Amino acid sequence: MMLLECFIFGMIAFLMTGAHCEVTEVFAEAGSQAVLPCKCSSTSPVPSAIIWSKANKGTVWRKQKSGLQYWGSSWAQKGASRVRCPHSLFEKGDYSLQINDVREEDGGLYSCSLECGNQVTENKVMLRIITVSVSPLIPVWGRDVSVTCNVTPWPNGAAVQWMLNNSPFARQSGTTLRTVTPQNVVKERATARLTGNWTCLVHYMWKEGQASASLSVKGIIQPPDDNTKVYAAVGSTVALPCVFSHDLVPSSLVWEKLQPGSRSKPVFSRLPPSFSQSQPSQLPWDKSASLKEVELKDEGKYRCSGTIQGQRLARNMQLIVAKIDSSLSKKKDSVTLTCQLSDASEVTDYEWVHVTYDINGTQSVGSIQKGKTLNIDQGSEENWGEWTCRFSSKVGVLGNVTYQVQQMSGLSGQKSKGFSHNTATVVGLSFLLLVLLLILAQMYKNHQRRKRILQYPALETIVHTISNEREERERSRVKK
Repeated sequence: MMLLECFIFGMIAFLMTGAHCEVTEVFAEAGSQAVLPCKCSSTSPVPSAIIWSKANKGTVWRKQKSGLQYWGSSWAQKGASRVRCPHSLFEKGDYSLQINDVREEDGGLYSCSLECGNQVTENKVMLRIITVSVSPLIPVWGRDVSVTCNVTPWPNGAAVQWMLNNSPFARQSGTTLRTVTPQNVVKERATARLTGNWTCLVHYMWKEGQASASLSVKGIIQPPDDNTKVYAAVGSTVALPCVFSHDLVPSSLVWEKLQPGSRSKPVFSRLPPSFSQSQPSQLPWDKSASLKEVELKDEGKYRCSGTIQGQRLARNMQLIVAKIDSSLSKKKDSVTLTCQLSDASEVTDYEWVHVTYDINGTQSVGSIQKGKTLNIDQGSEENWGEWTCRFSSKVGVLGNVTYQVQQMSGLSGQKSKGFSHNTATVVGLSFLLLVLLLILAQMYKNHQRRKRILQYPALETIVHTISNEREERERSRVKK
């Protein structure tokens, strides 16, 4: 049909002398601007008449000898025409037609007729509109989704190449769909692997066109991938994310902890005591949970699952627990700190950051030291405060865990001296108290003896007389 039209146009042009027929391929994405070329030599005179027409649709745009311009009625949109032929390019011999906001129905064969005196030049342009569509528009995770590339009119013998996020797309191997799905259609199960920008590249007769569309999948959006690692320090609070798409409210939500080694058939264990499911204040699609106080035994894999439109969606995540082990070294007052993780497979770098606080609570950060272990002197004031182990991967920082060096540890020598001084004071006071107690006891005994003597006055007189005689004898001996 195309060759027949070209032949007819060629015969008419031949009768008007000097005409020729050629077909130019133009690809345009639906919604974009298409430029249909029609050029002559810049030395040629400006045509007295220019006519753009579409096969079986009549005139698109024309300029008569009088200078008047006409547009086809079907090309108007909200009172304005979608086609134009810029006069500013006429002096350069360029009479190309611009079509804005192209649609699938705009695809087809166009002709450009230039009348220069008795000579008519005719150019043929084939406009092909490329569209990429996704069905359903936003699929649910695990359901079938199709991405289709349409070209109007379709070029027989054209090659189609798919790109996803600027990389060639590889179809899933081993699927029966691959053998029956056309080259211009991708049909897969909706997963995070398919999300992003899809681009269809069409190659035909040394020409190339392309169109794009974005695809997003409904389901669990946080964490975005299965087996995502979550890092937490012993004693801290950690959130276990489980967020569905904003318009999805799952039913039969379940949180579970998987026992180690249960791959083919998962075996679940009891959730930790500090585990807490989503709060009423959370949004209905946010089913995240948390551990209030992480313990070392809490490490392992957790699963969040819920039902959406009859489809059971689940996401696994791994909780990795970090702690700092301390051990005394041979050097006096020296301790070795070791940064330990329940799974350090993704860790590529360890950093130790020293943080101190003044009496006003102002924080200051000291030098950063590299390595998994750190040796510090607890007796030095420079090492008082917090030592934070920050661990990172190739992507960035994964988490941190802190060890507190108490000032009491650094004051061990001063505490010993203070203890000795206090001990001496206590011993002295105890001795004085003992002496006082002995004196009081003796005074008490004398008092009791006097009380017993006072009960017998005669006996008191005899005792007094004997005592006086004893004293007289002692004096007389001294005189002799």
